[in-house]
Amino acid sequence: MPVLVDLWAPWCGPCKWIAPVVAKAASDYAGQLKAVRVDVDLAPATAQRFDVTGIPTLVVLHDRTETGRLTGAPAKAALEQWIADQLREASRAA
Repeated sequence: MPVLVDLWAPWCGPCKWIAPVVAKAASDYAGQLKAVRVDVDLAPATAQRFDVTGIPTLVVLHDRTETGRLTGAPAKAALEQWIADQLREASRAA
């Protein structure tokens, strides 16, 4: 199952904006996608592992391999489409 890692910080305005979109995607795609939020201030080693240079950063992992990355906060429709596209690509690879 693909994992969507949301790397964020509580002081980041765009991070707060995309959080509900990510949460809704996790709900809408329950059983097909797992979403995990990582506060980069509390988990700097994880941020370093993912080579985060800006937040918000979304990383999609499939079989422990990064298959997608998005940094920044696009418009809601674009973000929803990006997530759907990532799931479609993961299902093709499976």
